Amino acid sequence: MKDLLNFKGKELKVVVILCMVMVVLSCADTPRNLVKNSNAGGALGTSYSITYIADRELDYQHAIDSVFNVVNQSLSTYIPTSDISRINQGNADVTVDAMFQEVFKLSKEIYEHTEGYFDPTVGIMVNAWGFGPGKKVAMDSVKVDSLMQYVGLPKVNLTADNKIQKEYANTYLDFNAIAKGYAIDRLAKMMDQKGIEDYLLEVGGELVGKGINQIKQKPWVVGIDDPQIGLGRKLKILIQLKDKALASSGNYRKFRIDSLTGKKYVHTIDPKTGYTKNASTLGVTVLANSCAVADAYATSFMAMDLEKTKAILATRKELEAYVVYLDEDGQTKEYMTDGFKKLVVD
Repeated sequence: MKDLLNFKGKELKVVVILCMVMVVLSCADTPRNLVKNSNAGGALGTSYSITYIADRELDYQHAIDSVFNVVNQSLSTYIPTSDISRINQGNADVTVDAMFQEVFKLSKEIYEHTEGYFDPTVGIMVNAWGFGPGKKVAMDSVKVDSLMQYVGLPKVNLTADNKIQKEYANTYLDFNAIAKGYAIDRLAKMMDQKGIEDYLLEVGGELVGKGINQIKQKPWVVGIDDPQIGLGRKLKILIQLKDKALASSGNYRKFRIDSLTGKKYVHTIDPKTGYTKNASTLGVTVLANSCAVADAYATSFMAMDLEKTKAILATRKELEAYVVYLDEDGQTKEYMTDGFKKLVVD
């Protein structure tokens, strides 16, 4: 399958920084009437690994490819003919599909719940700083101020006839911080529709787990990498994942060094200021009922300080989170919600 949707920045911050890897616990004999089916490959600018348990051999590769293809055609900023690309190019006559509508409406909700820290219109700043598909430009305070007038999700609306209406033609929509999670949710829905009750779906380190690993008669268990291991991989913690989605974000290793000034720019852009965020938070992992929601909040929490993150988590009881950060003395610390702690495997 030729897949052009590129989440390279997102992939690196999740896979390299706080990558989620499947850790299969050993044990029990495989029930004779159950089969472990799997598909793996490349999609959305990263890799995927899909495991599903059934009473017979199955191969859903075609259905999996179809999900990735339709998400690409709707939401990929790396495909010039996609719906979102045509909208960004100034085409006001694009009638967006149901997926685009769902992602747009969910983005509006999370924008409100995060007080604007999740904002897909920050895409113009992502491009300008050199972390997106658009052209990187020389950035200074004047340039940042001039571009920030186009940022703000309330400046974009979905009309009654399912077209996107922008206050400014230069406003650039970029759903990369939610679309990968949404694609995993679509894969989960496909599995549900096919009657699969036990599966673990992973795309670029983000996951949805349902049921248990019936082959081993054990829960699905995933590991969170230590974000401060420069080479190789060392697991920091293991958690059980049942009927939940998980997404991670971070910028400990994903950054760009200006060849002229030597200044370090991380890929997280603060939508409030338009500047790259070099915060003390190293990485965030979020658990939610959908991967799109987990994806969006993980990105949002990287753009705000830890106390703000805690305040939002206190009001959004459907979310659980794990944060790795540096304290005032530069020491590595961890914060977990109570619900997250209960899932940690000793």
